Amino acid sequence: MIIRKATGDDFPAIEALIALFPDTLMQVHLPRPDEFFVAEEAGQVVGCCALEVYSQRLAEVRSLAVLPAHQGKGIATDLIGKCVDEARALDVYELLSITGATDLFEKQGFKTFKKEKFALIRLLEN
Repeated sequence: MIIRKATGDDFPAIEALIALFPDTLMQVHLPRPDEFFVAEEAGQVVGCCALEVYSQRLAEVRSLAVLPAHQGKGIATDLIGKCVDEARALDVYELLSITGATDLFEKQGFKTFKKEKFALIRLLEN
């Protein structure tokens, strides 16, 4: 399996993947294709995650989805890691994730902010 930057050609697969989770990935708009990373196995997109940069101070890790048959293999962790690496490379100061998968993000160094239940934030040290 490889994790790589998404291209415009990947966007239909990203949209289909996110559509599998309508109750947990309520998306009014999706980030641009170039803001996504995808996990690809045997030519199939099996996972995706986006880094949406709002400013030098703040970016959001969002739209994380992994095909059910591929969950539990560390794909989500790898996708989040790619977003963190990209944010560091861009000198972003804070990462935000609004998620129901708090345990997963906490394992990646995100912490709750002012006891907020679903918004997690991570300060990046450069």
